[in-house]
Amino acid sequence: MLGSGGFSETYVAEDIQRPGNPYCVVKQLRVISDDPNTLKLARRLFATEAETLERLGQHDQIPQLLASFEENNEFYLVQEFIQGHPLNHEILPKRSLPEAKIIQILTDLLEVLAFVHEQGVIHRDLKPANIMRRSRDSRLVLIDFGIARKITTQLAESGTETKYTVSVGTPGYMPSEQSSGRPQFNSDIYAIGMTAIYALTGKSPHTLIHDAETGAVRWRSQAVVSDEFAAILDRMVHHDFTQRYRSVHEVRVALLPLIRSRVAIELPIVSADDLLATEANTIAATADQFNLDDADNPIAANPIAANSIAATADRSDTVEADATIGLPEDWVNQ
Repeated sequence: MLGSGGFSETYVAEDIQRPGNPYCVVKQLRVISDDPNTLKLARRLFATEAETLERLGQHDQIPQLLASFEENNEFYLVQEFIQGHPLNHEILPKRSLPEAKIIQILTDLLEVLAFVHEQGVIHRDLKPANIMRRSRDSRLVLIDFGIARKITTQLAESGTETKYTVSVGTPGYMPSEQSSGRPQFNSDIYAIGMTAIYALTGKSPHTLIHDAETGAVRWRSQAVVSDEFAAILDRMVHHDFTQRYRSVHEVRVALLPLIRSRVAIELPIVSADDLLATEANTIAATADQFNLDDADNPIAANPIAANSIAATADRSDTVEADATIGLPEDWVNQ
């Protein structure tokens, strides 16, 4: 058993119907009711959520839905098993990660979160434990979209004359509008921002102090971070969702200058004699890809190195522009 909660149980199983009997994840959803109307509603909600998981699983960084079925008034989802470890094995209490590493994590997460939001879905429970680092390629995979809790919550709300709201999420990562049952797309941005702050400070989000007057999270004094990145994170976790970044696209645009400057700083200044042609290609492609001007480009600022690299690059036939850094291609055009 992988996990158990008030709404479901999750197991690892072997799929004996597929070649090689690969592992899969089976989630069992419990509906504790014999009422025919409740079961009818549960079936409809289950079918809707299964269709959502089917769409989401088209992205490489979300587990595929392999099957969904009902048996003895219990509902089952079968999903792809992700070999790897959760991000809470990397983001730990009393341990701070460097800013560059956290920007890399955000870059990967924002790419897949953009797809989720394009499908009209709010994850609602983004946190390190629900983000897997896949073993085969080190990419981050989003898991546990809280389907069982969403279905159980809707069933509970439908069965009462006085409507009430049960929040879906985890304290510390869940903003106020989500706690009150009104999640927004940028509620997920808040959760990712709090994950980044946890990684910077080594302090779990639920232990951080909020300013009594402004509601802002007080964390900067506990981290080694640039002012530029801190400002981005502060806006990601603004207590008022109307003052937060409205979309993943806006966060990506805000991060681009930091990524560009980091690439410029890391570009090596060496003679062509010490470079393989492929290395020169990578450097030239990086400068072209981000349109670095002379003021920002350490290579352009060194004419001898620039001429030497250009001479080597001229002897190469192709430029692998998207191999320069782990930046999704669509980020470059933002």
